[in-house]
Amino acid sequence: MKKLNIGLYGFGVVGQGLYTVLQKSKTVDATLSAICVRDKNKKREIESPLLTFDRQKILNDPAVNVVVELIDDADDAYHLVKEALKKGKNVVSGNKKMLAAHLEELINLQEETGKSLLYDASACGSIPIIRNLEEYYDNDLLKSITGILNGSSNYILTQIFQEDKDYATALKEAQALGFAESNPDFDVQGYDALYKLVIITAHAFGTIVPHGDIFRFGINKINNFDVRFAKEKGLKIKLVAKVMKTENGNISLFVAPQFVSKENYIYNVEEEYNGVVIEGEFYDKQFMFGKGAGAFPTGSAVLSDITAISYQYKYEYKKQKFFTPPVHTQDILLPVYLRYDHEKDLQLFDFEEITEKYEGSGTHYITGKILLKNLLKINGELGNLPVFVGIL
Repeated sequence: MKKLNIGLYGFGVVGQGLYTVLQKSKTVDATLSAICVRDKNKKREIESPLLTFDRQKILNDPAVNVVVELIDDADDAYHLVKEALKKGKNVVSGNKKMLAAHLEELINLQEETGKSLLYDASACGSIPIIRNLEEYYDNDLLKSITGILNGSSNYILTQIFQEDKDYATALKEAQALGFAESNPDFDVQGYDALYKLVIITAHAFGTIVPHGDIFRFGINKINNFDVRFAKEKGLKIKLVAKVMKTENGNISLFVAPQFVSKENYIYNVEEEYNGVVIEGEFYDKQFMFGKGAGAFPTGSAVLSDITAISYQYKYEYKKQKFFTPPVHTQDILLPVYLRYDHEKDLQLFDFEEITEKYEGSGTHYITGKILLKNLLKINGELGNLPVFVGIL
């Protein structure tokens, strides 16, 4: 077991959570050498003598052998991680946006430097999904992974379905409790879940899919009409990220609201919790459940990565090295619910098949099947339209 000297970038919610759990942990021989922050005037719950404002202090310190990156800025995080690896330091990161954008390059950089980059904390908070996919599902028998990957959105949907609150009220409450940011778009529009899905897919199937090639629709357009439609059919709406194998062995991905029944494992995942269903060829379905956000759940996940580094653990990326990664395809039919106000908006949607159509006074809906690639074509326009799209 290797003695670790840690340099920490970022001292927000997760950074302070890590600081606390490190002090209480008996499982790893680790010392926090310095904590680099950007804002000198920011008030913090924990004041530490280790604080520094010199970005290079950690990178240039030969005694620091692990860099933990927990900052918000994806571009800044990318340059930090890259420089740390090149300087011969192992790295732990929680920045899913940065990882999703640069994963292939960072995998190659680990090969070149012989150093380890671990990021279990980036995907599902306290749920060790990445390491499980690496160690226990290292074959080509996976069929699908379906997950509630964003705790903020799930908390909001819980308030809507269990407490009969409207979206605006539920969002405001989530913000007051610290589950959603003052600008909640990253969570409620599905970006957070999207970046996590890219990372999970790389470890599940070995395929790195650019996030711009994945259909993404969030929950911020949900209204009482959509909720009533779901409840009348005994369903709930969850923001779901999914990667699945097609019949010909390719994979398809999406992030979107989904109408789920009581038989679905994620039906009962409520509040700020995450839930992931792994489906395989011979073991049917397996379910992982835990808190997806917060100081201590995520801080504990970071600590788990740090502990793994003390044992010289690295991701092996077995599915890339020993299997032929499946091809990403958008050529699949999805069952879709569309609520719309104007006929001109409906014209954008190229339904292959219509199963139900309702026209009310002002609000209409239609259910049927649409090719995923046709949804992706209009993805950029949907955010500006008074429509709600859900997978049935």
